[in-house]
Amino acid sequence: MMGVLLRPATPADAAATAAIYNAEVTGSRVTFDLVTRTVEEQAAWLRSRSGVLEVVVAEVDGEVAGFASLSPYRDRPAYRTTVEDSIYVHGDHRGTGVGRALLEEIVAVARERGFHAVMARIVADHTASIRLHAAVGFEHVGVEREVGRKFGRWLDVTVMQLLL
Repeated sequence: MMGVLLRPATPADAAATAAIYNAEVTGSRVTFDLVTRTVEEQAAWLRSRSGVLEVVVAEVDGEVAGFASLSPYRDRPAYRTTVEDSIYVHGDHRGTGVGRALLEEIVAVARERGFHAVMARIVADHTASIRLHAAVGFEHVGVEREVGRKFGRWLDVTVMQLLL
């Protein structure tokens, strides 16, 4: 894809990534967060994913168009070789290939860092994200029924997995 720069996130990306994320907190069900993050909270979140974990941003024309992250899957030691991915794309850049570029990059980072499995937990009616993950090789492994509640609705989560 032309014009997209993928790079590790830096603390300077906190405001842009918080704005993208907060739009989803207040306007969609793609994240189960109910409270927006301050720039300081986003900066702390970015710092918590430094080292073996990662946050990657996509820039288009010098502006952050989206970001993807690896997070711990569970806190027990036996899960340490499994991570969970998250991808958020600014509304102006959806359908342009930014999401796919981010997902492919974060999977490459997971592989490079020696992880064995990447999990995706996607609100069940988010068909674009489900299709994107399937296109990159993730397989549907289950559905968690009514595990979240947002905007007055019970929400299912589709669980997808990619073995590296």
